[in-house]
Amino acid sequence: MSSQPSAVPVSKPMLWTGRILTALPALLILFASGIKLAKSSVAIEGTVKAGYPASLVVPIGIIELACVVLYLIPATSVLGAIFTTALMGGATATLLRVGDPSIPMPIVTGILVWGGLFFRDPRIRALIPLRTNRGSEP
Repeated sequence: MSSQPSAVPVSKPMLWTGRILTALPALLILFASGIKLAKSSVAIEGTVKAGYPASLVVPIGIIELACVVLYLIPATSVLGAIFTTALMGGATATLLRVGDPSIPMPIVTGILVWGGLFFRDPRIRALIPLRTNRGSEP
């Protein structure tokens, strides 16, 4: 018995939905990473306002960039999604701690990350099956 799900082809609409849902959080995180790596005054102010030293702006940007790169490479996309989920969890905790009203942003970003994988990767759909026939369950 194989532990691998059967190779079910992905329909074009599902694939494109997955690609779009993948692109949205990837572009958002790439933008955030870019302004941190450029040491933008907005990024520095936001980081300090969140309670972190300005010296962490570039390392945080590198972590964001690494998460997105792993997420966008098909062979490492699941690992990238796991790391991005951790990144978004930290962002959510930080926003809660400082009382920032943009708390839904990292939560929605994390949902989009996994939504993109769900639609473009049959292995993820096998792990997270959405059932429409509830009559057969006890």
